[in-house]
Amino acid sequence: MNRVVLDASALLALLNQEPGAEKLTPDLLGAAAMSAVNLAEVHGKLIAHGLSPAEAWRAALSPVGIAMPFTSDHARIAGELVPQTRALGLSLGDRACLALALALKRPVYTANKSWRNLEVGLRIHLIR
Repeated sequence: MNRVVLDASALLALLNQEPGAEKLTPDLLGAAAMSAVNLAEVHGKLIAHGLSPAEAWRAALSPVGIAMPFTSDHARIAGELVPQTRALGLSLGDRACLALALALKRPVYTANKSWRNLEVGLRIHLIR
């Protein structure tokens, strides 16, 4: 069972060995879900940094317990989050992550500091 949801920023911090990555323990990662939207974001950033598409996909997917499809329910929730997140500048990827966490009723891990004061009805863990 998935106990947490990862944002793209958290996975990128882990893959790039950035500060806060140590909070993403193997146990936590083994129970983590991630939206396919966020995996696409990570995949693209890794390719942009010089990895081949195949290497980037393996790197993006390997730490994640499960990749979750972006469903019509997630799309609805992500759209409904626009008024609450507009002032913070959250992207569609950010809202896709939050939508998955809300749908699963699970906490989310992010490195995105702009989420600090976000109140959307779930627990948000900042890794740095």
